[in-house]
Amino acid sequence: MSTDPTKYKLNHSMIRVKDPKRSVEFYEFLGMKLIQKLPNPDAKFDLYFLAYDSPKAVSHGNQWTDREGIVELTHNYGTEDDPNYKIANGNEEPHRGFGHLCISVDNVQAACQRIEDAGYKFQKKLSDGRMRHVAFVLDPDGYWVEVIGQKPLEETENVKETDLGTYRMNHTMIRVKDAEASLKFYQEVMGMTLKRSHEFEKNGFNLYFLGYGAPAPENTPEGVSPTAGQEGLLELTWNYGTEKDANFKYHNGNAEPQGFGHICVAVDDLDAACARFEEKKVNWKKRLTDGRMKNIAFVLDPDDYWIEVVQNEKLKNRANW
Repeated sequence: MSTDPTKYKLNHSMIRVKDPKRSVEFYEFLGMKLIQKLPNPDAKFDLYFLAYDSPKAVSHGNQWTDREGIVELTHNYGTEDDPNYKIANGNEEPHRGFGHLCISVDNVQAACQRIEDAGYKFQKKLSDGRMRHVAFVLDPDGYWVEVIGQKPLEETENVKETDLGTYRMNHTMIRVKDAEASLKFYQEVMGMTLKRSHEFEKNGFNLYFLGYGAPAPENTPEGVSPTAGQEGLLELTWNYGTEKDANFKYHNGNAEPQGFGHICVAVDDLDAACARFEEKKVNWKKRLTDGRMKNIAFVLDPDDYWIEVVQNEKLKNRANW
């Protein structure tokens, strides 16, 4: 048995939601399609998988485990009728950790105007602050969804249309305590490559973008992220000095209050990949052999974020979801 990390995919990011009807409606409004639903009535929860699937989408028509950039919504029965139920969006003290999802669009001005016209709220509009090329919309649970452009602002400022078919589920952001430890883990253990990084020395933080597949293209227009056209990236945000504080810890979203659940990597050979992780001496949340679900494993990263590991069913049948 062997496994090739260059064939891995950052398949999805899971967030818990209060009301699946409202949440599915929101992500469909952003142009995504419900490509899979896994009901679990015995355990009283359902899973909804949404992704970009137009003919122009990166993974159009692919089996759901053979994709990148999926958003998984987990709904625990009854939360929609509980007036006290509220998720932790990862951006409020003392439960910061997960930061946001990010979509990239063909026309950031027109896309944001369309979202605003539909009545959705913003954490940050394009016109707020100094960063005029980035906006953050709020989903029905208060999770942040970053909106970035695939073209320079000046190229789209007088264009009123936006084509949802060109949108990408670009990245998922998590905060990390020790950048060096996290970069080593995601590259050496999970097999990702560092596609680009930004150092904001004056502001005291760095951003690192990792993923599988093609490297970031060169010669990108000024003001446009080199990875804006890609899907399934992981953004690590490191605030200087956190690594020196022995008591500092981010909230992984699975301790109370809950919110973000995990990222998921689809692999070429699940048994071989897990054997490799064992050799790398990872911390396990769940081995393949633990519990009743023998088709998934969970690895812990240096900050105790959960990483689900599943079989890419295109490369090898296993679970037959």
